[in-house]
Amino acid sequence: MSQVITNRVRTSRRTMLKGLTAAGAGITVGLPPLVSMFNSVGTAYAAEPASGLAAKPIETRFVLWFNGNGIPERYWIPTEEGVDYEMTPCLAPLAASRKDVHVLSGVDNAKANGKGNGHTNSMSGLMTGTDFTGRGPSGPSIDQIIANKIGTESRFRSLQIGVAQESFGESMQRNMSWAGFERALPPEMIPHRLFDRLFGTQDAGWVSRKKSVLDAVMADAKSLQQRLPGDDKARVDEHLSGIRDLERAIAGLPPEYQHVAAPDFDGDMKDWPRIAKLQSDLLVQAFATRQTRVASYMLTKCQSISRFPWLGYTAARHHDYTHAEGKTSGADGADGQRVLRDICRWHVEEFAYFVAKLESVPEGDGTLFDHVTTIYTHEHAEANSHKNSGLAIIVAGGSKKLAKGAHTKVQGTVGDVYVTVADEVVGAGIGKFPTAGKRLGALLV
Repeated sequence: MSQVITNRVRTSRRTMLKGLTAAGAGITVGLPPLVSMFNSVGTAYAAEPASGLAAKPIETRFVLWFNGNGIPERYWIPTEEGVDYEMTPCLAPLAASRKDVHVLSGVDNAKANGKGNGHTNSMSGLMTGTDFTGRGPSGPSIDQIIANKIGTESRFRSLQIGVAQESFGESMQRNMSWAGFERALPPEMIPHRLFDRLFGTQDAGWVSRKKSVLDAVMADAKSLQQRLPGDDKARVDEHLSGIRDLERAIAGLPPEYQHVAAPDFDGDMKDWPRIAKLQSDLLVQAFATRQTRVASYMLTKCQSISRFPWLGYTAARHHDYTHAEGKTSGADGADGQRVLRDICRWHVEEFAYFVAKLESVPEGDGTLFDHVTTIYTHEHAEANSHKNSGLAIIVAGGSKKLAKGAHTKVQGTVGDVYVTVADEVVGAGIGKFPTAGKRLGALLV
């Protein structure tokens, strides 16, 4: 925290900037965590007697992060256990945040059997702990179970975010969040649509760079800043500049990014890293401005068939590279394994970017990352064999309740990981999950 607050004017944690576009569309811009929103030591939101708001702990947030098609275990899972493990090639992008992540291996997807092609039934078991019906899972996904407990007071109970704009496959391949029996919650893959949701406008004028969504709230912003202390004025200025930078970045995307290709399209040459960073930036905005407490993030689809021109891999699609019968030497060969290594390292690079963005946002006496917990997983362990035992999972977050900085081989299920994190770290109080049977003490301090 920049300074200890003693006697100073408080700013309500509910304050938002509001305005109307020329067409009459409502604009709402949330504020970042301001120093004057917190108590004198930055450990909780300050009481606001005039508005009836009592002091309140800083809320926890939860993210379920997903990549499709499994991993090459030899390049992902560390050989050593404990805090002195050696970073593998796939995990190397997380080196700067090593102290804030816990790498798990040995986790079982206990409900991956039944109907499906290997991917679909594994995805159903991973996300919901229930059987795949042939069209979807038999129950809600873990992010929705958590959202039902902690998301009801937020503007958005949860957000579903995606990156790879693939239309290949059926509902189980294309979705990771489920409200219940066969009820998919599709991820928003188009940045300008996610921007519109967060800022409450569908006015296309700003997309063509002719105006900014901020134009509508600038009068409200100036009025607010006249009442703010100097450090908060600077923080609001930085926040608004960041929104404008996002606008410019989204407006600069080629028109084809607004369209999802047909399933039989054989190009798929879009620059997903560019989209991924924009989507991560927008999610951080949503958390920082307290618009949601729960999100799912689908970087690539289950059974993904993306190509990777930014990595130089265009001879085959992702799913092809994972199998011995693919268009390369196959996942069992040295070349195939190295391709998968590079693909999974890019996945982790995008996750590391998200972690770093969270760590860059001040909140109370720490950062936004201190109040966010993320579980990062895949529908398989070793990709070629559709392996459902011994999954590798990353749990990341700044909570003092979470044990971090280590690699641990556990004996437990995905459900055990979910309930341990949801209840003991996030404080959601979900109590149970279909495949959960115990708390994993190795995850807790």
